Amino acid sequence: MGTVATTIDNKLRARFTPARLKIEDESHKHRGHVGHREGGETHFHVEIVSAAFEGQSRVARQRLVYDALKDDMAPGGIHALALTTLTPAEAEKRG
Repeated sequence: MGTVATTIDNKLRARFTPARLKIEDESHKHRGHVGHREGGETHFHVEIVSAAFEGQSRVARQRLVYDALKDDMAPGGIHALALTTLTPAEAEKRG
């Protein structure tokens, strides 16, 4: 796990105490596109399962995650973040 991915992991674990957290660096899929940097760590997919999302809409959940990572989303940081935000019950239904 790279430096940026480790930062994402640490911040989301501290903020949401997730039951599951998967962070995938998808930067290689965006080579030649805006925001891509050599070495990657610009485009991520994050799947997070947390009880903190209970009663929250999908948009509200995403706002919470973006708020936790706001300092890392500044220019020159994370360029794109794809999110899957689930409650434990939703994750169980998905299998």
